[in-house]
Amino acid sequence: MRHFQEELDKLKASLVGMAGLAEEAVRRAVESLRNRDPVAAAAVVAADNVIDELEVSIDALAIGLLALQQPMARDLRLIAVSMKISSDLERIGDHAVNIADKVTWLSQAPPFGALPEIEEMSRLATDMLSDALNAFVQGNAQLAREVLGRDDAVDDLHKNNFRILLTHMMEDPRTITAGMDLLLISANLERIADMATNIAEDVVYLVEGRTIKHHADEPAVRPDDC
Repeated sequence: MRHFQEELDKLKASLVGMAGLAEEAVRRAVESLRNRDPVAAAAVVAADNVIDELEVSIDALAIGLLALQQPMARDLRLIAVSMKISSDLERIGDHAVNIADKVTWLSQAPPFGALPEIEEMSRLATDMLSDALNAFVQGNAQLAREVLGRDDAVDDLHKNNFRILLTHMMEDPRTITAGMDLLLISANLERIADMATNIAEDVVYLVEGRTIKHHADEPAVRPDDC
């Protein structure tokens, strides 16, 4: 039993370490965009393999615990959630790399007009990720639920960016390359917010044993209610 608890603690510690690296990757990618800094962007790309390796090791540890210990109740939920969160964190690292890759090209292009929407998306997405990860560490379902309520704002900003950037590119074809890069950055920020939402939903499941993905916790609508 003691060995099992030690392995669970190791699993959670590895996941927290991976979460810190993924969060840092997003923060540094956003800073490199803000500063048009290709050196900082390259550092984000170079560090991604560590996040990839952690996902593999976390999955191996989780599968070993499932196979050998036959956990129950919250321990089982922790192991299952850890595998899902590690997958989301790996994808968050990939989205940070995508942003960094575009910064490398944007730094060589003529400056594009300021887009407050992308700055606001960056703030919202990074805050959502930070709070979702804190909710996991603290076992705080209420904080996780607060994260869920912010995703629509990021989606709306992404839609606005599409309209704004499309207008710029139609008015001045010279901005097409930079405009497309910024649109892809916006899409990656939107996906980071989606991954933060996934993590928050998993925290609610871990703490409450309740699945809320796709509104699964809402009462079914009966035909006579329509």
